[in-house]
Amino acid sequence: MAVLLSMLLVPSLFLNQDQWDKHLPTVEQNSSLNVKFDPKATKLTWDCQENATYGECVLIHKEKGQIKKKVKDKECQCTFQDCSLHGGVTLTVEVNINQRRISETLVYLNPGREGTAAQNFSCLIYNADFMNCTWAKGQAAPNDVQYFLYIRDSKKKIERECPHYLKDSGTHVGCHLQDLSGLTSYSYFLVNGTSQEAGIQFFDSVLLLKEIEQYNPPNNITVHCNESHCFIRWEKPRTRKTLSIREFQYQLDIQRQSDTGSSRNQLIVVSGDMGNKYSFPRPGLRAKHTVKIRTADARKAHWGAWSQPAEFGSAEPESSLVHVYLLVVLGTFVCGLTISCLFKRFLGMHRLFPPIPRIKDKLNDSHQIDHQQILWEKFAHDVGKGDKEEVLAVEEVAEAPANA
Repeated sequence: MAVLLSMLLVPSLFLNQDQWDKHLPTVEQNSSLNVKFDPKATKLTWDCQENATYGECVLIHKEKGQIKKKVKDKECQCTFQDCSLHGGVTLTVEVNINQRRISETLVYLNPGREGTAAQNFSCLIYNADFMNCTWAKGQAAPNDVQYFLYIRDSKKKIERECPHYLKDSGTHVGCHLQDLSGLTSYSYFLVNGTSQEAGIQFFDSVLLLKEIEQYNPPNNITVHCNESHCFIRWEKPRTRKTLSIREFQYQLDIQRQSDTGSSRNQLIVVSGDMGNKYSFPRPGLRAKHTVKIRTADARKAHWGAWSQPAEFGSAEPESSLVHVYLLVVLGTFVCGLTISCLFKRFLGMHRLFPPIPRIKDKLNDSHQIDHQQILWEKFAHDVGKGDKEEVLAVEEVAEAPANA
């Protein structure tokens, strides 16, 4: 009677929510099954009875509701998938023996003082190979509390303790793992504690590793522009498990370098099935832009870190016009100076070496003579002279010798 009374009183202390009340079994209670629950294996067992023809196990969870498992003939156990147990669960076994339905209920509670369990538990996988888990000390935990983290795969074959704890005043408040091998898609995390002053409640959680992984930025971001469009391409990041391109989504941040924070462009979301590329009209022939990209799971927008900015385009138009103006002025000045020097040199050469007069060819150039410009000299005949010329004969006379 004492055992039966304790079983009836315990649910009334902890199952006080209306949602839980409607899941309480209404069939006749019977303690002859001797139901036992192993939380580590999530296994429910009971004593086998002869002529048992049908059986069913029910696990009532605060968040997931009822989880039912059918029992095969001549089997006296049920194994459930991993689920969080720190909030307590109610387990029920129902069997038919000799056409009589027998049921037994077991309430599993979190042992220890209320409020001593670790809180604010979270884990994050980064750089594909590392994981950090953190938690905080329970509000009612004594000063000498110490916490320990255990991780188990969904197949319940591999269990490991945290190899590298993060401490705060000597208390474990986090864990760093550098080896994630052996972990399956779903993993069970358990944080329990010890203390000399009081019993410490445990905290547990089942996490989908894909949901807690923070993806790295894409690799090999390149930008190529033609006269009308710019094309951005990238490669998917390395992840803990190999994923197809359709399981990613990307966010692009394209900004003009001169823009202020108040005039930033809107972020662009690109699905992974678009082939890891994006094209857009060229924003300006001379405007310099930058593009940053980050990654997330296609089903959950849990964005990772931004990539390093990739620049494309040239300098700003205003500075380019100033440069062009200066080049034009400088070029004009140099050209003027060169022409001036050449002209002065030509004049100097002309003065030092005047041109030599050309001998006219009267025979060949007669047709080019301007008769109006030729001044013909008029010769007047001497008075008294005729047209005939007089010839004078001159004879040389030898000089006589001096003694004659």
